[in-house]
Amino acid sequence: MEERGEILLVDDEESLIHAFEKLARRNQFRLSVARNGLDALEKLASNTVSVALLDLNSSGLDGLQILDYIKKNHLSTEAIMMTGRGSIETAVSSLKSGAYDYLLKPFDDLDHVVNTLIKAQEKAELVRRLKTFETAESSENGFDTLVGQSQKMKDVFDLVVSVAPSESTVLIMGESGTGKELVARSIHKRSFRKERPFIVVNCAALPETLLESELFGHAKGSFTGAVADTKGLFEEADHGTLFLDEIGEIPPSMQVKLLRVLQDGEIRRVGGSEVKHVDVRILSATNKDLYQKVKQGSFREDLFYRLNVITLYLPSLRDKKEDIPLMAYHFMKKYVAKTGKKVGQISLDAMQALQAYDWPGNVRELENVIERAVVLTEGDGISARDLPSKLLGEVFYAPDPKHNGEEDILRLPYHKAKERTIHLFNRSYVSQLLRYAEGNISIASVQAGMDRSNFKKIIKKCEVSVREFKRGREKR
Repeated sequence: MEERGEILLVDDEESLIHAFEKLARRNQFRLSVARNGLDALEKLASNTVSVALLDLNSSGLDGLQILDYIKKNHLSTEAIMMTGRGSIETAVSSLKSGAYDYLLKPFDDLDHVVNTLIKAQEKAELVRRLKTFETAESSENGFDTLVGQSQKMKDVFDLVVSVAPSESTVLIMGESGTGKELVARSIHKRSFRKERPFIVVNCAALPETLLESELFGHAKGSFTGAVADTKGLFEEADHGTLFLDEIGEIPPSMQVKLLRVLQDGEIRRVGGSEVKHVDVRILSATNKDLYQKVKQGSFREDLFYRLNVITLYLPSLRDKKEDIPLMAYHFMKKYVAKTGKKVGQISLDAMQALQAYDWPGNVRELENVIERAVVLTEGDGISARDLPSKLLGEVFYAPDPKHNGEEDILRLPYHKAKERTIHLFNRSYVSQLLRYAEGNISIASVQAGMDRSNFKKIIKKCEVSVREFKRGREKR
């Protein structure tokens, strides 16, 4: 058997030290011992420790203080806490602070101890490989439809690259439509499980009884229609990744069973008695406030911290509007390729409408809007008239106040109707630019790509009051 990485035991109890020395020899671990916190820091300085076993009550520095030091200075070292108290508060606190896991003294199940150490070492080795990971190429080409140049999206990309090679659970949080599944797929694609299955399950789409069967499988005869033993998604995803979308909707009884999988890697099919072991990395996502659900008692606190080893927040589209032009062009090219239409640009008025909208449906809604615009446009570009009316509101093509919308344009001769339409567009376009520029004609003309004097002529022709927009600026 290949010798595994070094384990540092921080404890001064002689009987425990002897027990771990025997366990290390039997399982090919390299074990070093520190009898107090200061001794532990010296041994950690060698940078050869893959897993540190920390006694919460070690002398000099306690376990949580050493854990804090490890998380700040030795990112490739995993920490496992040891406590004799066994309280859920202490366990949750250590996991929240970044511990890989915790063990309760006395150790009744040595196989569980060994399994925990092995998994922690595997994670530590994967993290070390981050040093050779080529982020530049991934950042340029590897994020599929995850598009963005804002700092918030760059932070997301960096975190995806960092966490992908590890075995840690990742909780992806964000509003509906922000691209949580895309992020999960990107993490899997860059992990060492990338050649194995990536399986998605929407926890909100299935009733409790069906969800249990879907996740864990069922035995023949366990319910009406169960004509054969059937694998669940955990078995299908063995050695791969399981993405649990809408994890906040999972019922309490299923939370207990999911916690067992995360703790021990064990599952039991519905109606079956055989316990099966699986090796699955869990990624989960929610648009709910799980912190609040934990406080309310509808989501288990221990499960929350198991799922939430690493949290990745996806910003809403309204919080990264600087990315809208890039994303809009990305989706335009995507649907131009699908439809074969020759659409090559998005007009200024359309782009302003896209950036003025709040996007409650986030990126998914933006993609739908651009797809619709590509399909409907009759020209070689997307204009505001190709966008849904809910995006335009009163900003574009608003009725001229002088006519109060009473004039029916269809009753006019063509040339008058055309003039009328152009006048309405010019008035709305100029008004929107001046609102954006807070009455500054120079800024508005630059935005319009026009000479300042020519832009002033259009303002005059449209009978738009610049002073009105300046007053709005003064009020703010």
